[in-house]
Amino acid sequence: MAEPWLVIIGIGEDSMAGLSASCQAELARAEVIFGGPRHLALVEADDRGRAWPVPFSVEPVLAERGRRVVVLASGDPFWFGAGASLAARLNPGEWVSYPAPSTFSLAANRLGWRLEQVSCLGLHAAPFERLGPVLQANGRAICLLRDGPAVGNLAQWLVGRGYGTSTLHVMEALGGPRERIRTVLAENFAFTDVAAPVAIAIAMSGPQGLSRASGLPDNIFLHDGQITKRPIRALTLSALAPRPGEILWDVGAGSGSVSVEWCLAGGRAIAVEIRADRAANIRANAKALGVDHLLRVVEGAAPDALDGLPDPDAVFIGGGGRAALLDHLWAVLPPGTRIVANGVTLETEALLALWHGQKGGELLRIELAKAAPLGSMRGWSPARPVVQWSVTR
Repeated sequence: MAEPWLVIIGIGEDSMAGLSASCQAELARAEVIFGGPRHLALVEADDRGRAWPVPFSVEPVLAERGRRVVVLASGDPFWFGAGASLAARLNPGEWVSYPAPSTFSLAANRLGWRLEQVSCLGLHAAPFERLGPVLQANGRAICLLRDGPAVGNLAQWLVGRGYGTSTLHVMEALGGPRERIRTVLAENFAFTDVAAPVAIAIAMSGPQGLSRASGLPDNIFLHDGQITKRPIRALTLSALAPRPGEILWDVGAGSGSVSVEWCLAGGRAIAVEIRADRAANIRANAKALGVDHLLRVVEGAAPDALDGLPDPDAVFIGGGGRAALLDHLWAVLPPGTRIVANGVTLETEALLALWHGQKGGELLRIELAKAAPLGSMRGWSPARPVVQWSVTR
C-alpha cells in the first residue's frame, strides 16, 4: 500500500508541545497545511497554510491529492471535526489520522463527570434547539459553541425553556495556557469577556423534559387538527419499530408528529405532504423539537412525490390511503420494508382489509374512549375507530 498523502492531526490548545514526534515530523515535511486560522497560528504554518473556505468544503484538500498534505482539527478529528467529511471522499489507504483529547474529554476530566453519561453536542453551527431532546431534570451536557457571545445566548435560551437554575461551566481554551473555567447559574449569566474556543458544560435543573417513550402529548406539536393522536401515534410507532439510522417515508404527514418522533428515536424521516400550510407546520415542529437536520419535507402528492427518494426502511400511510398508492409502494419498495397504514373511513377500512387478505400482516382495529362530563357526572366519549394494517414487504 502506498504511503498516505493526507495526514489528519488533532491539535489542542497546548499547540506543538502537545503533539507527538511523529505529528511534528509530518508537519515539518508537509507541502500544504489546512486548518482554521487558530490552528494555523498554533503551528506557525507560514506560507504553507490554507484556511478552510467559508462555507466549509473539503474540495480544496482533495484538489491537492498527490502532495504531502496535513489537515489540522481540534482534538479528535472524528468528533464534530473534518475527519469524517474527508474520509468519506477518500480510499482508506490515502489518509491517516492522529487524534488528540477532545474538548468533551477535557471538560469531563476537569469536572469529574462520567463522559458516557453526558450528552455531547456540537452547536457551533447548529441551532440551540438541537439541545432540546436531551433537556431533562438532572441531565448533563457538554456543548461546543461558535464564539463568546453564543454562551450568553444559550444561557438566555435555557432560561426561556425553564432551565434558568441550571449550572453552567463556561470553559475557554481547555488544555492550553489560556484555559479558564467559570461557573454561574444560567439565570445569573452576565459575563461579557468570554473568548473562543469555548465550550459550556450544563448541569441541568428544570422540567422533566421529553419522554423517551412513543406518544408525546399532542399539544407540543403545531397542527390544524390533522394529527395522529397521542395513543394512536404510540401504537403506530410501535408497529413502525424505529431503529437508529433508519429512514421513514411518512406519506400524508399532516403535522409530521410521526416523523418527528421517529427522528427522536434516532432515525431520519421524509415527510410527504401535499398542502403547503401543513408542510410549514412540519418544518416548524421539526425545528422546535431539534430534529430539523434529520427530517426532510417533500411537498407534493404521492405516489409522484416519492420518485427519486432514498429507499426507506419503513413507510407510514397516515392520510390518503388509496389502492393506487398501495400498488405503487408494493411495486417499488425493497423486500423487508415495513409498511403501516391507518384508516378511519369505511372505504379505507375496506381497502386495508382487502390488502390484509392478499398480503398478510396484522390488521388491528383500535377503539378508544376518554372520560368526559355527562350532566353532573362523567361518561365515556368514544373516538372514531382506527383500523391499522401493518406488514413487511
